[in-house]
Amino acid sequence: MEALEPARGGEAGRDVAASLLADVSGLADDMLGYLVERIPEIGGDAELRGLTLGSCSSNLEAVLSMVRHGIDIAAVEAPVTALEHARAMASRGHSVDVMLRFYRLGHEFFTEKLSESLTDLIDDPAVALRAFVDLEQFGFRYIDRISSLVAAEYVAELDRRQNQARAERAEVVRALLAGERVDVARAERVLGHRLTGRQIGFVCWADDRSVDLEGFARQVGRLLGAGHSLVVADGPLAVWGWASVAGEVRTSLTGMATEFRGDSRNFHVAVGSPHPGAAGFRTSHLEAVRTRRVIELSGRVAPTITEFSDVALVDAISRDLDAARAFVTAQLGALARDDVKERGERAALLAVLDAQGSLATAARALGIHRNTVLHRVRRAEERRGRPATIKTAELHAALLVCDVLGTPVLRES
Repeated sequence: MEALEPARGGEAGRDVAASLLADVSGLADDMLGYLVERIPEIGGDAELRGLTLGSCSSNLEAVLSMVRHGIDIAAVEAPVTALEHARAMASRGHSVDVMLRFYRLGHEFFTEKLSESLTDLIDDPAVALRAFVDLEQFGFRYIDRISSLVAAEYVAELDRRQNQARAERAEVVRALLAGERVDVARAERVLGHRLTGRQIGFVCWADDRSVDLEGFARQVGRLLGAGHSLVVADGPLAVWGWASVAGEVRTSLTGMATEFRGDSRNFHVAVGSPHPGAAGFRTSHLEAVRTRRVIELSGRVAPTITEFSDVALVDAISRDLDAARAFVTAQLGALARDDVKERGERAALLAVLDAQGSLATAARALGIHRNTVLHRVRRAEERRGRPATIKTAELHAALLVCDVLGTPVLRES
């Protein structure tokens, strides 16, 4: 008798499935009500509610039909409405965990209904238990399989939407940087970024992939005064960023590196000046890009945070590097050699010019004695071949270019 019970349990299970199939529409309605009470994300979303009902109905019909006709679990395919439900969840920004709750709670509801039906339809407790175990085992396997299928569709839909959003965002950024006419309201919606305020463009880059560039870029935006920054990848080792600032703009970024959270080694930031509106979006970005060029041309390896205003003159002079090198040589003569002594003399002369001729101020800036500054200035004038009072503006510019760029504009020792 015991040997017959599994067979009898299986037959009873098929009978129970057939009984439930007869009222699958009512069962689906009840399951929807069960889910609505427990999943707040359904809310007043009529479309999602309709898709949930369709998914309940099609999944119930599928699993009960498979049991009824002895179809192997390997044949499970996700119903069309279930896949559409997964796509709808992704499009609304609900997490995959919320989506899978529909299936976990739906299985809970199904188990309750199954238990009630077995009690009503089967008198023999042993047969009822065997049927229940068989049906529950099949139900678990069905949910496991269907969950994987709908989760894969959810991820695929999310990827499609994210790729579409990235492509649309990239196109808007391209149009803005190209100076094309754009619909500002649409551009702001696509970018999630305000274009009506003052725009500060910045570029962040690193020497290796271990740096969280996007995280650092968002910190830069906050330090510039923006609650939210637009960040766009520029290859694996750089990002472009924009901060829209309505209030006061931070006047100096000196010391900003100490404010970063996390490891900021091998991390560089080039920051454009504030400019208004959509045109400012482009202008400030181009300034940041040119600032990066100057930094990279200088060969600096330590972390840097540089504003365009600090290198604007160097940028202008060094656009044509051969011309910049010729300009430096013409203004500095032998002082343009790339050697230790000349470097110290150039620094002293530049400090004096920055201090408008004050040796004491220059000495404090350099951390050396006033007489040492005077000695180095005189040696610099000798190497130059004429006093610092001749063509002072050109001399100052040449010294500044040497100070920022170094080797690329100097003659070999």
